[in-house]
Amino acid sequence: MAESLGRGSVRALGLDLGDRRIGVAICDAQGLVATPYETIKRVGDRPVEHAIIAKLVDELGIEAIVVGMPYGLDGSIGPAAKKVTSEVKALRKRFDIEVHTHDERLSTVSAQADLRAQGVKAKRQTEMVDQVAAAVILQAWLDNTGTPT
Repeated sequence: MAESLGRGSVRALGLDLGDRRIGVAICDAQGLVATPYETIKRVGDRPVEHAIIAKLVDELGIEAIVVGMPYGLDGSIGPAAKKVTSEVKALRKRFDIEVHTHDERLSTVSAQADLRAQGVKAKRQTEMVDQVAAAVILQAWLDNTGTPT
């Protein structure tokens, strides 16, 4: 199945799991283009946050979830990656669809640069950066034929 995922056959949801917010992105029905979708504010209750994600999965007909994995610049697994790994395990238990991870190094930096280039003001950038980072992660996964890292 993994081979076909990036070839336009899957509706995927991208997640940028932060400490304060979860950036959400979706791809088109062909599985070709990722788009920022929304930002979920963390409430400190993982089951509640995952219920919000589950509602999106159901409403949008999502067939796969792609979570950004915050490896260190040298590829190491630090505290942030360990947190995300724990949450990915919980997501895999919660959902009957595949939950993939994809290297998210520099996705937030790329998202901020994209927003600046579009002339988005700093305050609005703060509101949008997580969902744009999720789109960067999801697009990279789609471009890499959907092969998880």
